[in-house]
Amino acid sequence: MTKRLFRGLGHVGVVLIAAFAGTSLQAARPEPPFTIDPYPSTYQSLPRTDTLIVDVTILDGAGGRMDQGEILLRDGRIAAVGHGLPRDNVTVVQGKGRWVTPGIIDIHSHNGTYVLPLTSLDRKASDVSETSDPNVADTWVEHAVNPQDPAFAVALRSGVTTIQVLPGSTPLFAGRSVVVKPVPATNVRAMKFPGAVQALKMSCGENAKSFFGDKDEAPNSRQGEIAIIREALLRAQEYREEWRQYSRGKSKKPPQRDLKLDTLAAVLDGDIPVHMHCYRASDMSAMMGVAQEFGFKIAAFHHATEAYKIPAELKRAGTCVAVWSDWWGFKMELQDSIRENAAMSDAAGVCTMMHSDSPVVGQRLQIEAAKAAGAGRRGGLNLPPEHVITWVTSVPAKVLRLGDRIGTIAAGFNADLVLWSGDPFSIYTKADRVFIDGAQVYDSAEPARSPESDFGLGRPEMGGRQ
Repeated sequence: MTKRLFRGLGHVGVVLIAAFAGTSLQAARPEPPFTIDPYPSTYQSLPRTDTLIVDVTILDGAGGRMDQGEILLRDGRIAAVGHGLPRDNVTVVQGKGRWVTPGIIDIHSHNGTYVLPLTSLDRKASDVSETSDPNVADTWVEHAVNPQDPAFAVALRSGVTTIQVLPGSTPLFAGRSVVVKPVPATNVRAMKFPGAVQALKMSCGENAKSFFGDKDEAPNSRQGEIAIIREALLRAQEYREEWRQYSRGKSKKPPQRDLKLDTLAAVLDGDIPVHMHCYRASDMSAMMGVAQEFGFKIAAFHHATEAYKIPAELKRAGTCVAVWSDWWGFKMELQDSIRENAAMSDAAGVCTMMHSDSPVVGQRLQIEAAKAAGAGRRGGLNLPPEHVITWVTSVPAKVLRLGDRIGTIAAGFNADLVLWSGDPFSIYTKADRVFIDGAQVYDSAEPARSPESDFGLGRPEMGGRQ
């Protein structure tokens, strides 16, 4: 109430507030450093012109469809969607017979860290995971990303406009993610999505206990995994409180910085969302219990092949799932995987999306969605194209906390769009043109102007030019 009374009085108001409270003015203490980014994005949009796309079937990413529609792109944003839009001072793109969707969003990629083709089958050829400890929450995967990975250019040519690069799933706390735009760059900062939050990648189940247990280290069981996670979160609670006491002036000396605890404290504050590798329903239930104990939410379970078994629990926790269409059999945790997983989870009200986890699948995410929807239709579920497209557009956008900027074709959103040669859920359809922030970054009619990595030169099997 005191602050409201003196609001607008500037420095005088501050003095009055201090006097009213009976306190002396002190130098402001710094906020806890949990989410400070010393490596801000340097991304700049490519050259663009105002563009009007006409006579297209629009799937807006929010569940809507418009036939013979028009989309106006101005100053990097979507200015209008409808019919009969003004054509003054714009480049008109005729789209008769073609479809437009928001740019595809891959919420789980290892592009740039698990570069194909590998020069060696040895694990050391990859930077996807730091495996020195089951808790490497201090690591940032952006420090490993190689922008020259040809997977970025191939994804772009496939309609992908936003990618979350995650560290691997060997450690329990695997480190922070980075969200990028797959544009040509020589360093990752030039690809970073401005203002996108980092996430913490965590894992449960077989991976950590198999890797560390084989070395006679902890964890070597599921209960051991959860014990390590709980102990780390307890320490993070203490660390967060130490910073709070210092920020409030109740402690004169700032806490000793701990980069692992910076990340975990930000998770407890809700500033860094958790994306967790998890397959079994029992594992997901156990991890949601840990999240409830420590007062944070798991943003999404990735892979989540048994999500269809626990939809009510996932809904109650507000946790989404990022899944494949049909992967199973390559590890014990996938024994109960079914093709209808995405469709059944979605029908039960669980926030559902597709992911790649592979540069090969990352070229075909809309086909992953098509396959998952096909299984659902065979099971009797109604899944029209305007709904299925949300699995690779607006849903992952919201989970990335970018739902007010990308993933939807509506006025005011970033002009990230794909003009498809036909129905995007057909294997015969290709991305004709791709726009990021209103700039045309790919045109299938002009392949010589497409972005290409040095890795692809002379390798047509990778999309490279001779």
